Amino acid sequence: MGRDAIADRDTVLGCLDAIEAAYDQLEQCSLDALSAEELVAVLARREALAWRAPVVDHRILARLVTEGDPGALGAPSLTKALAERLRISSANARRRIADAADLGPRSAMTGEPLEPVLPELAAAQAQGRIGPEHVAIARKALTKIPTTVGAAYRQRAERDLAVLASQFGPETFQRLAEHLVAVLDPDGDFTDRERLARRGLRLGRQGIDGMSSLSGQITPELRATLEPILAKLAAPGMCNAADEKPCVSGTPSQEQIQRDDRRPDQRTHDALLAACRAVLACGDLGQLNGLPVTVIISTTLAELHAAAGHAPVTGSDATGKAHTAGGSLLPMTDLLRMAEHAHHYLSVFDGRGRALWLGRSKRLASADQRIVLHARDRGCTRPGCTVSGYLSQAHHLEQDWARNGKTDVDALALACAPDNRMATEQGWTTTLGHDGRVVWTPPPKLERGQPRTNPFHFIEAVMDFHARPAPPRDGEGDSPEEEPAPLDCWPEAG
Repeated sequence: MGRDAIADRDTVLGCLDAIEAAYDQLEQCSLDALSAEELVAVLARREALAWRAPVVDHRILARLVTEGDPGALGAPSLTKALAERLRISSANARRRIADAADLGPRSAMTGEPLEPVLPELAAAQAQGRIGPEHVAIARKALTKIPTTVGAAYRQRAERDLAVLASQFGPETFQRLAEHLVAVLDPDGDFTDRERLARRGLRLGRQGIDGMSSLSGQITPELRATLEPILAKLAAPGMCNAADEKPCVSGTPSQEQIQRDDRRPDQRTHDALLAACRAVLACGDLGQLNGLPVTVIISTTLAELHAAAGHAPVTGSDATGKAHTAGGSLLPMTDLLRMAEHAHHYLSVFDGRGRALWLGRSKRLASADQRIVLHARDRGCTRPGCTVSGYLSQAHHLEQDWARNGKTDVDALALACAPDNRMATEQGWTTTLGHDGRVVWTPPPKLERGQPRTNPFHFIEAVMDFHARPAPPRDGEGDSPEEEPAPLDCWPEAG
């Protein structure tokens, strides 16, 4: 490392110290002496500083992308590394990397510096004249300009967008950006490409009542495909869950039609459910990570007893819901109804979260073993990972198969494909803890005191653990005072 590089390193750290000290001092200042106009001016200056902040981030991210080894940061991708270390969402991390690719510095293959892909917007951001909302609108507008438009016009469009963004708020700038794109392509020759770019369906987060939102934009082709399916399955009398024997093929009886009091949107929902069931039942989807593509649900004996009215349920078992391999919760009433047409498996655990013996002498885990892993792990076990069980693989724990590892259920765990590869390539140690939770220990070079287990798929167990009363102090009970358990130590979840 050269002398100049060391000086720059010291300057960077010194600047951060100075910024933090200035923030500490500013927080202690009284604002009583400032007029309303001065207060707004202070807010404007702080906003401009916040708008300039990503410029330094772009340079940092450009360097990280060039390094090309996110595993050295303890994650299988730069997106995951940023999400975990900065405690931001994966979507936010992806957006920051994409912004840096367009607005950050670049280098030619020969090493000479290049201007950003969007130099006008980058310059406006560096001067604090445009904010993240302006950047998002401008970048989206530029992607809509058809490829038939020449480079000179595209550069002019970017320059115009940078000027307009610095003069108007996001609401007005949005309309101006749309108008600029329309002027560049008045005939709309890029509508097909734009439609494909806008296509997408989003399954929203599950609410506390178990319901989820479904939203998005569908292409004309998908709509044309759905129309006859819904015309048939969403017709009055079809696929009605209120019927003792719902009609899912053929023609419903006149009585079923007259008795159907569902709204049109409810019939559409039930039709989509029936269509999805038919797709799963046909068996043509093949396999997903070693199991046939099917619905996998796990629950406990205590939950089943409670649902049947045989026994009360307390503690972390008192959810009244089963867990799917997709990471969602399913009410016990729905589980029992679906179980009438399902193949059942019984997974027996030893009371501490460990599955009883289920060994295998082959490299690949059997379908039975994978089902046990779904019941025990529910999803990727690496701390910080949110990937569901459906998208996870069977990962060999203490020793990989290539190094004489065993394919026994207690020597396996669920891990998504990137984390599975990272564990091997970066020297992570994975073991099954005494409580049945998989422990990920980083190599010394990646040690930063991070959690060892992943609570994401067992939120109810974590909440139950922290809701317990504190242990009695000396002289207040029979038990000696105990040290509080660390955040990654929590009881077995059933």
